[in-house]
Amino acid sequence: MPLPCIYDLSLADLQSALQEMGEPPFRARQIRQNLFRRLIDDPERMTDLPAGLRAELGRAFTFRPLEVERQAVSADKQTRKFLFRLPDGAPVETVLMLYERRRTACISTQSGCAVGCAFCATGQMGFRRSLTGGEIAAQVLSLARMLEAKGDDLSNVVLMGMGEPFLNYDAVLSAVQVLSAEDGFGFGARRMTISTVGVVPGIRRFTGEHSQVNLAISLHAADDELRSRLIPINRTYPLAVVFEACDEYIRETNRRISFEWAMIEGVNDSAAQAHHLADRIRKSLHKPLVHINLLPLNRTRTYKGGPSQAARIESFRSILAEEGLACTVRLARGVDIAAGCGQLAGAAEK
Repeated sequence: MPLPCIYDLSLADLQSALQEMGEPPFRARQIRQNLFRRLIDDPERMTDLPAGLRAELGRAFTFRPLEVERQAVSADKQTRKFLFRLPDGAPVETVLMLYERRRTACISTQSGCAVGCAFCATGQMGFRRSLTGGEIAAQVLSLARMLEAKGDDLSNVVLMGMGEPFLNYDAVLSAVQVLSAEDGFGFGARRMTISTVGVVPGIRRFTGEHSQVNLAISLHAADDELRSRLIPINRTYPLAVVFEACDEYIRETNRRISFEWAMIEGVNDSAAQAHHLADRIRKSLHKPLVHINLLPLNRTRTYKGGPSQAARIESFRSILAEEGLACTVRLARGVDIAAGCGQLAGAAEK
């Protein structure tokens, strides 16, 4: 039976556990300082704690819920993909992307995914299990340790890896809380982004949080017939309902939403789709506080579609710009090691 993960304990949980060990509550803050600020993953190295407590913590909890099984580095050295193995054998992939001024961690919230988007390798892999909040946060801490060893640190965290975050809502919000907490990792909430395919109950719950964490919606089509073919969950939460939830989010929080759009040649890259998208945004959102990210599709093993040509992408972008919408074409990163969006499938290449 695997030991409980230390990162799953809130401050109150940790204080209760210490009380049962006969330790004073103030030790909990010392332990969290070691875990989240000093990035220590071995209780024996927490030298501000008594030796007996260090040993007892090691017997009671796991401090390393993720083990690196393999990693891959892109040809340009700017992207690293890590295949982690959880104690029960479930695979999880995490990606670190290096930019000129940013270090972005792409974090998974589930091992596999049950949503089954047609073009996504994680969906093709199937669903293994949801991660705990501690397992989600541990991915961030693992990459933070690697960067710290090189005198560097993380600048952004995106929950866009394996899994659908809002089908693991409580664990995701628990991870976000500990990562942003002053007595946790202390990472700015506005430097984190949660991406969902449009799980409407999750969007509405997240609206009620009034969180400073950014929200992104994987849209990929502007009509229900096409979107249902690409993203089956659209049959449960069709576009009208998704946009209604997005409008509620913008009204309640006055925060921008990002729409993600994988450009698939001959599928969703037409001028008609661009105009349809602009129409939907204008008619559905009282205040169109949105930014659209266009990403050339990353090929996956079982999906026959390919990325749109550059000229087609630029034409799509131009239409949206002419309609007065903010739009950016994202560069593909780590495609040669299957580390791009939609390519994570629990099998990092050597």
